[in-house]
This record gives sequence, structure tokens and C-alpha cells, in this order.
Amino acid sequence: MPIPLSILLLVIGFVFLIKGADFFVDGAVSIANNFKIPKVLIGLTIVAFGTSAPELAVSIASLAEGSTDMVLGNVIGSNIINILLILGLAALIRPLRIRSNTIRKEIPITILISSLLVVLFLDVELQSGTIDQITRSDGIAILLFFAIFLYYLINMALRSRDKNAVEKPRWKFLPSVIITILGLAGIIGGSELVVNSATNIASAIGISERMIALTVIALGTSLPELVTTVVSAKKGETDLVIGNILGSNIFNICMVLGIPVSIFGTVTPASFKVIDLVMLVGSAVLLYIFSKTHHKISRAEGVVMLLAFLAYYITIFII
Repeated sequence: MPIPLSILLLVIGFVFLIKGADFFVDGAVSIANNFKIPKVLIGLTIVAFGTSAPELAVSIASLAEGSTDMVLGNVIGSNIINILLILGLAALIRPLRIRSNTIRKEIPITILISSLLVVLFLDVELQSGTIDQITRSDGIAILLFFAIFLYYLINMALRSRDKNAVEKPRWKFLPSVIITILGLAGIIGGSELVVNSATNIASAIGISERMIALTVIALGTSLPELVTTVVSAKKGETDLVIGNILGSNIFNICMVLGIPVSIFGTVTPASFKVIDLVMLVGSAVLLYIFSKTHHKISRAEGVVMLLAFLAYYITIFII
């Protein structure tokens, strides 16, 4: 595909993403209010799973075509971008208040599942294996962990449904669902256009598969989270912001990696480095430290997260 056409499709994709995210956030908040459940739960489920749909589609397609580096790079890159870039930008727009329950449970769960992925992957360093890989049994173990997480979410919904005061819903249930679906369709369609166009441009320039996975694909498939988070932050929906990012990161590891590996079998990436795994866990730990300090992410801390993101990407281009 000619580069000018790719650039045009890239712009069209951004338009779909932005408008889709606007509809999606409004619809998801309205659904939460209709059912009298906390917005953070909607962020951890509907918004998180919906905005992670592009990552899942890319991972399944990549494994089906034998592009194993693309799968792991998609997950690792997206999770790092979600925390350091997206939450960093959101904090610049509006300091993010973090609930105590999120600090005590959701963020530690994110750190735990990120660490689990590192342990399962480092067969040579930690398990005296001959090669670093994610096996089908590893994928099944990750899916079982996700089942436990879903059980936690269901219990949280049952406990908190009648306790939380919520706003009057903007629309009734059915219109809210329709608007959410339309927004999700715009997000996924726009993301597909952006990812495919950006990949064509990157390939034409001559970038390696690992670099494409950690940059173009990871950023492209994280655009739904980016746009949804920015829109949510502008609207003051900080619970939705945090829930979206944490839910997306957990979904990325458990489902985006777990499902394709369980279906297609072992993934053996060839070019990943320790720094990629360190940043995967380190970004979640940094979020925990900032949140624990004063139950919010300030603008200054948002700048620190953006600088860490910039330093990491400069590093991977150098080494």
C-alpha cells in the first residue's frame, strides 16, 4: 500500500477512535448508573475488555501467521504504554485520585500477574530451561488466574452495588448499551485502520519485528485506552480512568496472551531483552508507589511517568 494512502487511513482511523471513545465512555458510565454499580467496576470490565479487543485480535492473527515476537511485544509494549504514557498524560490533564481499595487490591493484582508472566517466560534464568518461552500449560495457568480475578470482580459488584451513591443515568439501559456498542465499534474499527496503516508505514521504512511490536503495534492497539482515558480524564471520570488501565493490563496478559497461547501452543520470542520485562513490572510498581504515597497521581508524578516512558523507548532504539 502506498505511504500517502496509509497516512490518509491513519488520519481516518484517529477520527473513528476519538468519536468512538467519546460515545463509549458516556455509554459505559450510563450503564454503571443504570445498575447502581461503581464506575471503577465498569472500567475494570466493560471499558477495559472493550478497549483491549484490538490487542486480542492482533495477537491471535500474529500467532496464526507465526509471528511470535509480535504477540509478546504487543502485550508488554501495550502494558508499559498504558501505565507510563497513558496514565502520565491523564495525570497532566487532571490529577488522578486513587481509591484505597484500588491501592490495596487492583494495583497489587496487576503487579502480581505481570511478575507471573516474567517468571513463566524466563525458563533459562529461573527454571534451568534451554530456551525462554511461554508454553500452552503456561497459557492455561494464566487463564486460571484470570478466572480468579473475575470471581473477585463479581464479589466486588455484589458487595458494592447497594452501597455506592451514583448519578442519575444519562440514558435508559437500552440506549446506553446501543451507544456503548457504537462507541466500541468506532474504537475497534479506528484502531484497525491505525494499526494497519502504521505497520505499513513502519515496514516501508524498514523497522524490525520486535521494534514494530513494541512501538507501532503496542501504541496502535493501545490507542483505544489512550483516547478513552484522555476523554475520561477531561470529563473528570477518574475512577473510569484507573479501572480502564488496570483492567486492560490484566486482560492483556491473561486473555490477549493466554488465549492465543492456549489455542496455538508454545510462543518462543527470539529477540526480547531483560529491560522489556523489567519495565513491564517496574511500571506497575511505580504506579503503586505513587498511589500509596497520597492516594493520587499528581501532575508532577505524571511527568515522572512520561520521562520513564521516554527513557525506555530511547533505550530500546539504542540497544
